[in-house]
Amino acid sequence: MKLDILAFGVHPDDVELSCGGTLLVEQKNGKKTGIIDLTAGELGTRGTSDTRKSEAESAARILGVEVRENLQMADGFFQNDETHQRKVITAIRTYQPEVILCNAPEDRHPDHGRSSKMVADAAFLSGLMKIQTEVNGSVQQAWRPKYVFRYIQDRMLQPDFVIDITAVFEQKIESIKAYRTQFAGGNDDEPQTYISTPDFLDSVIYRHKWFGKMIGVKYAEGFISEKMIGLKNFDSIIKNDT
Repeated sequence: MKLDILAFGVHPDDVELSCGGTLLVEQKNGKKTGIIDLTAGELGTRGTSDTRKSEAESAARILGVEVRENLQMADGFFQNDETHQRKVITAIRTYQPEVILCNAPEDRHPDHGRSSKMVADAAFLSGLMKIQTEVNGSVQQAWRPKYVFRYIQDRMLQPDFVIDITAVFEQKIESIKAYRTQFAGGNDDEPQTYISTPDFLDSVIYRHKWFGKMIGVKYAEGFISEKMIGLKNFDSIIKNDT
């Protein structure tokens, strides 16, 4: 199945927290979207791999993605090496996305920055014909996406562009809350963590409000691009009267 946009996240919930709104917006624009989780989030203090899997499936239904897979890398210990890059290359060639979204280039969690570099490296290598990968005995075709964008997560990094998600914001929040073991309002018999307090979700909402304020809308998600972004005309710019 060919997708238009493929979002990678180290942990189940990374995509929902950071670019779930953009996936919803693009889906409403007729685009096919998918999610690849690199790990099961098995080192998380709250919940288990099984509960995270169930929650990720629920969130995927809320986001309306065509596919969601987990590459079963080791949470906390995967490396940006050939073995792990080949797993990502295989996924990219399977779904042939035009756009890849991946973790922030630097963040509080060390997995985020490491995976960001790994996915970007794999996206380039995926376009090299002499790197061979196979699925079910069939050799895959080389494929390189047009763009790799890093979404912004915990650290308030400066975005290169933002996308208006006001129309889908409540649905995005619903997808986050599908992770009942991880966030406030779920199983509060478990130990409190950095992300399980009400303040954490408030900070996520504040970040999207701040990005929205930058372009004069209520809510937006921010992205970082190493590649220059072009416009076909001035009409594609969101008017900001603020």
